[in-house]
Amino acid sequence: MAASDRSAVEEAALAASGRSALRLGEEKIGVIEVHSFPALGRLCAFRFLEWAQSHPDGVVALPTGRTPEHFIAWTSRLLRGWASADPSTLQLLREGGISLSAGVPDMASLRFVQLDDFYPMHPDHPNRFTNYVRLLYIDAIGLDADKALLMDGLWTLGCDAGCDAGQLFADGVDLTLRDREAATAREAAQKRALAAVDQYCSDFEAKVRGMGGIGFFLGGIGPDGHVAFNCAGSGRHSVTRLTKTNYATQAAAAGDLGGIEAARRGAVVTIGLGTVCFNERCVAYLMAAGDAKARVVQRACEAPASDAVPGSALRCLPSARLCTHTHAHTHMHT
Repeated sequence: MAASDRSAVEEAALAASGRSALRLGEEKIGVIEVHSFPALGRLCAFRFLEWAQSHPDGVVALPTGRTPEHFIAWTSRLLRGWASADPSTLQLLREGGISLSAGVPDMASLRFVQLDDFYPMHPDHPNRFTNYVRLLYIDAIGLDADKALLMDGLWTLGCDAGCDAGQLFADGVDLTLRDREAATAREAAQKRALAAVDQYCSDFEAKVRGMGGIGFFLGGIGPDGHVAFNCAGSGRHSVTRLTKTNYATQAAAAGDLGGIEAARRGAVVTIGLGTVCFNERCVAYLMAAGDAKARVVQRACEAPASDAVPGSALRCLPSARLCTHTHAHTHMHT
């Protein structure tokens, strides 16, 4: 990979890592390695701010949950210090490869796309990803709520008057109703709700593509390799949809949903791998940290591209990067 394909932030990160190139050995995607989880968040914050400087009005898709905690903390800290001309912050920005002459990026100009959310979930649930977006992206780093494409309105969508998705799907979301006749009045109501959610997802996808697609994507990579809620088996051309998750993803979400049984009963709405890759100029960063991620990082980076390895779909993007720290890098052939 030529140096001309790397941004100034990536050049600085590569030099600090001691790696001689973004791709080594059998690696099929650019890799940037850091030495701690907080440093991973800082690297992604630097690259996000660098991209935002040159893309006012750009479209961003950023993650929720525990994955982006350090990214959000660093982004917020750097923006505050930059705006106040804090000398230590300006020095950090220079060392990270940021051009101060280009000015502080205008967060309010960016258009935000939500990656995913649980379904069904009450609008006021503290672990609902839409609420997380409002608190930690719109409020904390200054994105404009009016320019955010959120996964709102699903709680009562397609439900009869006086009913909601929590009541309708109290015993679980059965997606086989898409393709079979309803056996009861309750199943008929569920089938109508599923059809409404499916249409919602199609409309959501059209809105993302109507904006030109995602310009900057940041996401984690799950212990099973999932990206957003695109688990193993998700096609590289997959779009925004209502879907079920696998056991590994359900286990990871169990703490947010009240246990593994609740996670197994529910479903999720997620953008697809094809949604992420629609804009071929998308800067896509995948974060991976910890020993538990080592094997899945190796597969995402080096294994043959396949639906079984969702992260491999992003290799089609020239500006895709796998950002990892030393422990998650253990099994990679460098």
